[in-house]
Amino acid sequence: MGAETGRAIVIGMLRLQRGLAEPSIASLFDGARFAPPPLTEDERRRLAEGSLADAPPEVAGDVPAFVLPSLAELFGDALLPELRALGRRAPLDIRANTLKQDREAALVALADLSPEATPLSTLGLRIPLGEDGRGPALHVDPLFLEGGFEIQDEGSQIASLLAGAQPGETVVDLCAGGGGKSLALAAITGNAARLIATDADPRRLAPIHERLRRSGAQVEVRTPRTGKARADVLADLDGTVDRVLVDAPCTGTGTWRRNPDAKWRLRPGSLSGRITEQAEVLDRAARLLRPGGTLVYVTCSLLPEENDAAVDGLLQRSGDTIGAAATDPAPVPGLSERVRRTARGIQMSPALTGTDGFYVATMTRKS
Repeated sequence: MGAETGRAIVIGMLRLQRGLAEPSIASLFDGARFAPPPLTEDERRRLAEGSLADAPPEVAGDVPAFVLPSLAELFGDALLPELRALGRRAPLDIRANTLKQDREAALVALADLSPEATPLSTLGLRIPLGEDGRGPALHVDPLFLEGGFEIQDEGSQIASLLAGAQPGETVVDLCAGGGGKSLALAAITGNAARLIATDADPRRLAPIHERLRRSGAQVEVRTPRTGKARADVLADLDGTVDRVLVDAPCTGTGTWRRNPDAKWRLRPGSLSGRITEQAEVLDRAARLLRPGGTLVYVTCSLLPEENDAAVDGLLQRSGDTIGAAATDPAPVPGLSERVRRTARGIQMSPALTGTDGFYVATMTRKS
């Protein structure tokens, strides 16, 4: 629209985000009562002829300029389509809790919401949004209150499936937070694995207890103490764990379509701080593994510095102890054809897989 005023931004949003043509926008800007003043001739011309074709990528893609080199490294020629996909509204996905009923039964139980099966995750349902972009109040739905489903993006569901947890294994969810992936792993293994959930920040674990009660998932929660009495709550497990899931703290660049304000709160210093945290949690995960054990590293980031580079850092620091392993997308039908493969793992993204931007990489302890 040739300006950065509030009026210009609203008009541009109506055209680009809402898809309204010039006559429809003009009908809203008629100057009546509280309506804004009518469109000027220049505004009408820009609505008809304006284009972002020659805009710099940070404008055309609506992202901070300082992250563009990293995103260009990942996306290459697909940079602008991916950035534009990050600017669209995210879908509303849920995961059927198979500890209580399968996806088909949940589909029937939620028929009034017109759900559809998610395109890739075998556990998910997608709930249509209203014309105002809002979804239904799922947190008061009877099936939710009975533990029949959890609200979880399809990408997070896929990452849980790719973790490969098996019945009989000891599995640690090292950065469990509110427990979304812990609950998913319990359902995937049919409560037949020993699952331990913890987080460096005990406040993040607060929601997990009610979620466990509601879902019927069997997960051992180890909450670290704070202050001088702080101790390593996993010390007794060192060298014995079959599988460690690290859903690492990150910049969250892969969730920008869900949290659009986050892109403008991101600062260059935020990335360096997250990289330090990721190295610390990966080193801790490596010590937990038994020989032959598996480390699954997950972020909701699109930045190679937090993904492949973090894996390379662990491999270098561990010497011959930790080795890279191929991340197999086969457990999720159709994923192999749509996912972006990186040097160390696989990257999901809104334009390519229709999910948040999740990264998954697998490593093993050799000795």
